[in-house]
Amino acid sequence: MPSSRGINPLIERSINKQVSVVRPVVWKLHQSLCFSFWISNFELAIMVKGPGLYSDIGKKARDLLYKDYQGDHKFTITTYSPTGVAITSSGTKKGELFLADVNTQLKRNNITTDIKVDTNSNLSTTITVVEPLPGLKTIISFKVPDQRSGKVELQYLHDYAGICASVGVDANPIVNFSGVVGNNISSIGADVSFDTKTGNFTKCNAGLSFSNADLIAALTLNDKGDTLNASYYHIVKPLTNTLVGAEVNHSFSTNENTITVGTQHSLDPLTMVKARVNNFGKANALIQHEWRPKSHFTLSGEVDTKAIDKSAKFGLALALKP
Repeated sequence: MPSSRGINPLIERSINKQVSVVRPVVWKLHQSLCFSFWISNFELAIMVKGPGLYSDIGKKARDLLYKDYQGDHKFTITTYSPTGVAITSSGTKKGELFLADVNTQLKRNNITTDIKVDTNSNLSTTITVVEPLPGLKTIISFKVPDQRSGKVELQYLHDYAGICASVGVDANPIVNFSGVVGNNISSIGADVSFDTKTGNFTKCNAGLSFSNADLIAALTLNDKGDTLNASYYHIVKPLTNTLVGAEVNHSFSTNENTITVGTQHSLDPLTMVKARVNNFGKANALIQHEWRPKSHFTLSGEVDTKAIDKSAKFGLALALKP
């Protein structure tokens, strides 16, 4: 006798049996793909030698807490010419204001040239030379018509040190120097800037970092000793890219604390969700989906939990790459 769904019972039992066999196989394959994807990134991070640059101190926590959150509407599309030139066009709508720019990137051997034009008629050029000598990177940048924007930067990475030095290309340049010593487990460094025109230090920061297999902790002293920042980044579950992080900022001049905590979780290899909240009641969340390779759709929102009557803010970002 046919079942209530009009299917022969023998055929229905056969289908159910095959589905029960296939379902765990598909699920295990899904888990294996997720694990392979995230563990490859994890192994890549572990293989990195040296302490990196000063800007890398606390970067993992900052990216977790602040990266990809969007309060505006942004659209980015990248195309490639047959000769390998990448052209990226982007537009951002901020309230009633619309900003746009076009960036052209040309790579030849170890030299990368970026030329960007924006709606304010600024022409920005950045030339990056990777490893003219082992461990060295040279960056030359300038913006037209800003005559004081020219800068030459040198970065040097070693197994036990990371150095970055830059100087402005004008009569009274600002000189910046940062250095880190240590290894990929622990490091300590400083970052200073000196204005040759006024003869004053415009920036004087110091920081230290500690890392192990699944945890990164960092402590920095910024704003010439006025602000203390502590951050924490923890990999809870590599299989689902589940992360948690926190950041505490203390201002000695105002005696004010800012505490931000956040988390990230991958629903599948193509979909990620993030959330954060701070002690002022601002809560943010986003969902990002890679609907095709290298192309992302991100929807984010912000709500003030101490003023629920106010309208929530929403942001949208769409990035397209071939």
